[in-house]
Amino acid sequence: MDILKVTLTAFLSAGALFVIAKIMGHKQMSQLDFFDYISGITIGSIAAELATELESPLKPLTAMIMYGIISVALSVITRKFPKSRKYINGTPTVIMSGGKIYRNNMKKAKLDLSEFMVMCRQEGYFDLTEIQTAIFEYNGRLTILPISEKRPVEPADINLTVSPASVFTEVIMDGRILGENLRRMGLDETWLQKRIKEQGYKKAAEIYLGICDDNKSLVLFKGE
Repeated sequence: MDILKVTLTAFLSAGALFVIAKIMGHKQMSQLDFFDYISGITIGSIAAELATELESPLKPLTAMIMYGIISVALSVITRKFPKSRKYINGTPTVIMSGGKIYRNNMKKAKLDLSEFMVMCRQEGYFDLTEIQTAIFEYNGRLTILPISEKRPVEPADINLTVSPASVFTEVIMDGRILGENLRRMGLDETWLQKRIKEQGYKKAAEIYLGICDDNKSLVLFKGE
């Protein structure tokens, strides 16, 4: 009987967690602010307790729902009242600008020099002299503005007109043809099979990944 109860409460916990996560939105799973981080950990802990709570599962379930409501309410407040964001989410902090590293701002952001260097390298900057401004965002990410001389050249800089970029769609995955994606692009398997043979393959099963853009340009990758 206890095994049945544990099974039922586990399903209840997973279902409740899924619904609450859907209501709170994908932000909970991507770039978290401080409260999202705290509520995410707390809801997960309560969900684990709910999965094994046999006597009164409604208590942890109610707590999960309340945390979800509070998180959604805070999202609404920060959206309706922009001035509240700095109190709820925090504010960005300038760590470096114009060749100067602001020690007091690093203390405010609770960053040490080693952590700052790691974050710069993760963004692709091994040479700090290439950085014009580095800002520590409230979600814990470091945003870097490179100096003008090190900024990648863009087409507009050399008066070059380029065609709009195309979005690639998967048409083959793990050797299987994704017919629905093909039809959405106005293509069919006959067209795909012809293009596969043109690129030296005999059948789709040989291909690990196949992607196609709006211009019907097919790119195939063979798994190693």
